[in-house]
Amino acid sequence: MIRPAQPSDLDTVVALIGELAEYEHLAHEVVLDRDELAGHLFGARPYAEVLIAEADDGAAVGFALFFHNFSTFLGRPGIHLEDLFVRPDHRGTGHGIALLRELGRIARDRGCGRIEWNVLDWNEPSIAFYRSLGAQPMEEWLLYRLTGDAMTALAER
Repeated sequence: MIRPAQPSDLDTVVALIGELAEYEHLAHEVVLDRDELAGHLFGARPYAEVLIAEADDGAAVGFALFFHNFSTFLGRPGIHLEDLFVRPDHRGTGHGIALLRELGRIARDRGCGRIEWNVLDWNEPSIAFYRSLGAQPMEEWLLYRLTGDAMTALAER
C-alpha cells in the first residue's frame, strides 16, 4: 500500500531518511532538524511531499520524497524525486515500483511534463532498476550545488 505521509509519520520519515543516508554512505551529512522538517513537509506552505510504502502488516518499509519543479522548455511543472528508499529486507517485493507508479499518477493528474531524479553513479542496482522502467540518464548534464558559506556569500554579494 502506498499513501501520503501524515504529520504522525514524522518519526518514521526521519528514520527512513537516516537509513537511506546509511545506505548511501552519507550519514555524516544528515543534519536535519525534526521540527523544521515537520514544518517543511506539513506546515502552511509545504515544500515537499512524502509517500509511504507499507507492508501487509502496516509497517512502513519505504518512502519517496518529492517536490515540484518547472520546465521552461515544456512550459509545464515537473516533479523532482529527491529520495526513493525501500528497506533492504523489503526490496524486490514491488514497493519501489509501487512508489514510482503512484508518483507517476500524481505527475499525470497534476499535468506535469516529467519526473526527474539523481542517482549515485556507484548505485548499480538502482541504475538497473530505473533503466528497466525506461528512464534515461542525462549524461550531458552536470549537477551543481551551493550550500553553507558559499550560498551565504552569494546572497550577500
